[in-house]
Amino acid sequence: MELSTTPSKPEITLEEIHSFKGKYPKQLWYLFTVEMWERFCFYGMRGILTIFMIDQLLVPKQDAILQYAAIQSFVYAFTFVGGIFADKVLGFKKSLIFGAIMMVLGNALVAIAPDSLFYVGISLVVIGTGFFKPNVSSMVGELYRDGDPRKVAGFGMFYSGINIGALLGGILCVYLGKYVSWGLAFGAASFVMLVGLTIFSITKRQLGPIGNSPLAGMPKKQRYLRELLTYVVAIIAVPLIYILVQETTYTDYFMAIIGPAALVYFFIKYFQEKDAAVRSKLLAALIFILFSVAFFALFEQAGGALAAFSKDYLDHTLLFFQVDPNAVNNSANAFFVIIFSPLLGLFWVWLNRKKKEPNTVVKFGIGFILLALSYIVFYTLLFYINAEGKTSLNVFTGGYFVMTLAELCISPIGLSLITSLSPKKLGGMMMGLWFLGSAYGQYFAGMLGTTVLPVLSEQPSLEELVTYCGGFKTLAIGVFGVAILMFVLIPVMKKLMREVK
Repeated sequence: MELSTTPSKPEITLEEIHSFKGKYPKQLWYLFTVEMWERFCFYGMRGILTIFMIDQLLVPKQDAILQYAAIQSFVYAFTFVGGIFADKVLGFKKSLIFGAIMMVLGNALVAIAPDSLFYVGISLVVIGTGFFKPNVSSMVGELYRDGDPRKVAGFGMFYSGINIGALLGGILCVYLGKYVSWGLAFGAASFVMLVGLTIFSITKRQLGPIGNSPLAGMPKKQRYLRELLTYVVAIIAVPLIYILVQETTYTDYFMAIIGPAALVYFFIKYFQEKDAAVRSKLLAALIFILFSVAFFALFEQAGGALAAFSKDYLDHTLLFFQVDPNAVNNSANAFFVIIFSPLLGLFWVWLNRKKKEPNTVVKFGIGFILLALSYIVFYTLLFYINAEGKTSLNVFTGGYFVMTLAELCISPIGLSLITSLSPKKLGGMMMGLWFLGSAYGQYFAGMLGTTVLPVLSEQPSLEELVTYCGGFKTLAIGVFGVAILMFVLIPVMKKLMREVK
């Protein structure tokens, strides 16, 4: 059955969309409402996967951290594949709808039987997110004309809005899973994805030609066959993901293949491009993506090592309130993003008007410095250990505040940058490559979580707490090194980016 994207009324034109007044096009609100519920699902799962595997499936801590990293790696890695299928066959709209359906079904299966169907459901979620995730961000980029300085502010507002879902999911799923029912926690994720799918189905006509199938001019029978084949290939991949997620040794093989294969595909497209300016910007985008791998390897400790740390070593006092530390670990970042993302986006627009806005490379460098500072804050937890062997939830939350400022100099700016540096015909692929960088960040996050931040025992101990804090300091030193390299490359990057700032 075809997922039709043809509206019954005359389609709004791209020119009408680009001619919006003010800072934000109305379509931005529709898209961030849809993505908001995907963020609820994603962050809800991020907050409970590790502790669910440890407490419910009785997976050893180190194995749970590695399996979590594998799941997150596959989620992001398949966005590259999903982006290619969107570019070549489905278009952004159909790809998004198919991905949402898979995510609804996957979370529903886990909700029905958390113990027996966990890995089956998660495998469906991985495939679904791969088709869903790169497309909303790509469509946001197409709401703006090339060179429109409002795009960065638009992505800032978009990033803030979708984190409302991350905040709600991060708190609600942790609460439901730990204190009510694991089935309800996964069921909530399934339900909100169904809400997001419904909203998109109602509002998609407001996007006009944005996201339509690239095969619109092809005979219907031939187009339907290609679309059907895409869906079949995606479903056939589910058993593969099922095997890979459970046996993390296979994850190493997969990641050793998918990255080089993606780079080969990128360079095939790169050398096929005749325009020297386009090639230069594509190379700049690739370098930014490589730096993002280092960033996300450290930032994404939140769902693995930091989740395990929160479970065992933090007190329950945040300011004057008693709060579950895992809920804070899973929602503090989203809370700070909601507050500061639109403010920072408007700050960049204000600096742009005064001709003082820093180049994107500088913003990335600032992001790495802030990330290093956040791990220094986490290191200082060593000095707040109480008689019960717990440390300060307030200081831990402060570390997340600094880490969020770092993220806001990388993620929304990076999303905007990739859409600006990429030609429209490769938009899905390049956005997928950006998320593939996140996949490798997740993958290396798992390695860091079990080496730099090693788990010494299955039971909490003072020795393990001290080891964690020492690991935080080691991570901070490493990030400072990456920041220095970023600043050294500023002249090279400016040259490659051409007119893109």
